[in-house]
Amino acid sequence: MGVVIKSEHLSKKYIISHQQQEKYATLRDAIATKTKSFFKSDRRHNAESPGASKEEFWALKEINFEITQGDTLGIIGRNGAGKSTLLKVLSRITEPTKGRISIKGRIASLLEVGTGFHPELTGRENIFLNGAILGMHRVEIKRKFDEIVNFSGVEKFLDTPVKRYSSGMYVRLAFAVAAHLESEILIVDEVLAVGDAEFQRKCLGKMQDVSQRQGRTVLFVSHNMQAITNLCSRVILINKGNIIQDDVPSKVIKDYLMFETSNEGSIFWDESSAPGDPTVKLTAIRILDEKNNIQNQFFSKSKIRVQLDINITEVSEDLVVGFDITDEDGVVILRTYHNDSKKEQWPSLQKGPNAIYCEIPGEFLNVGTYYISPKISLHCKKWILNADPLLSFDVELNHGVSPFWNVLNKSNRPGSLALIIPWKNKTEFFN
Repeated sequence: MGVVIKSEHLSKKYIISHQQQEKYATLRDAIATKTKSFFKSDRRHNAESPGASKEEFWALKEINFEITQGDTLGIIGRNGAGKSTLLKVLSRITEPTKGRISIKGRIASLLEVGTGFHPELTGRENIFLNGAILGMHRVEIKRKFDEIVNFSGVEKFLDTPVKRYSSGMYVRLAFAVAAHLESEILIVDEVLAVGDAEFQRKCLGKMQDVSQRQGRTVLFVSHNMQAITNLCSRVILINKGNIIQDDVPSKVIKDYLMFETSNEGSIFWDESSAPGDPTVKLTAIRILDEKNNIQNQFFSKSKIRVQLDINITEVSEDLVVGFDITDEDGVVILRTYHNDSKKEQWPSLQKGPNAIYCEIPGEFLNVGTYYISPKISLHCKKWILNADPLLSFDVELNHGVSPFWNVLNKSNRPGSLALIIPWKNKTEFFN
């Protein structure tokens, strides 16, 4: 099959301005500053103040790759690694600073909620608008119209302006449009995470169909290593604007988890670097033993505490805080949230610093290395933090009484879990 995307020495630079400001500015000072800037329209007066500085930031550096027709390419890396910038360049939303990119075929891209939608237009009108942007004729769009509506599930709101849609409805319709209109290349950032589990499965199934049955090319950025493994035939790992690995999913994901996570048992951030958004920031993760000591190695009999420190400036009833535990292959073996249980058992979340933890029971995990991926969201509305694995810990097997596992061959049970489940005779079972 022919090459449909070719990147040669692709680089993208941004200029970041740093303006020194007084720490405690009064309302009077702010009004005075705005008033002065309004009257200083001349370029000479609008020059940077002596306290200002500029910094060059290379979001992408010397990116080289080729993608052939029908490829399903996964792109992974830490937040800020350059993944989204690469997709924006490929989607021609932004121009590269250096290098060139060659693309054969029409691109449908879904990079963030509502991309390409006009808020004042209805869902119906936006379907036709997106098709026209892709260069499709009205007849082509009409032919796909019913499929798009059925897939999205927003039929009742089709003639409602999309500015009144929830984030989930936005995503459903946006993905349905991007996946069903006849483009040769589909580019998807992980906006799917806003939807429910059933819709995510539909999306992944549709992308597999688009690639395998229809022979279209798919580029997929995700924090879900299991989805990347299931969907993609090839994975690119980006770090600080560079491609540092390009191989089959199993190899890239395993190396990524091994070398890009901390095994110190804890991570701390100051307020300026803490991940999250202005309403909620994650300031620390700790892996603790039963005496609240930071640990990264445990026996399987031991209880393991995972503590998240968060700073909240705006409390929402929809706020959900939790984490994934993934194994060495990037498979999620457990996702837990602070409000999974009955409401009266939830830890309270208040404005300001909060420290909440959960306890993984002993005799639960098998021998192996495990990874913690923090998750903070407004339920089914938006991700505040959807991080890749950040911390790792090791488990050594020391429970179970069967001599077949612990004495004769010292081997571990297959699988990530090592629960000891009682067996009984059938007669005992019914008594």
